[in-house]
Amino acid sequence: MTETQAPTTIEINDAYFCPHFKEVCADCSYDGREENDAFFGFDPIDREGLEAPASSVNKEGQYQCKKHGSTACNQCYGWKKQITRARAAAKKAGKKA
Repeated sequence: MTETQAPTTIEINDAYFCPHFKEVCADCSYDGREENDAFFGFDPIDREGLEAPASSVNKEGQYQCKKHGSTACNQCYGWKKQITRARAAAKKAGKKA
C-alpha cells in the first residue's frame, strides 16, 4: 500500500502557504515569504509571515474563506495589503533585507 504525501504547499488566492495555513512554519520548515513577496511585486525582506484564515476546499478544489465562502475574498485573502502592512512593521522595527 502506498502512502499519500500531503502537499508541501497550498495556494490560496495566488499566495503560497504550508498545509498548516502558515507562510512561515517551523513544523514544515517552510518559508514562502520570498515567493509571495515577488509575486505581489515586492523585493523580499525579513518580515513576519502571514497566516491564512480558516479555509475549506470547494467542489472545484479551490480554497475559500469559511467566513464569507469566497475563493477571492479581498477581506480575508487581501495578501498584497497584508504583505504591505507586514513590510511596514518590519521596516519600523528596523529589520533589513
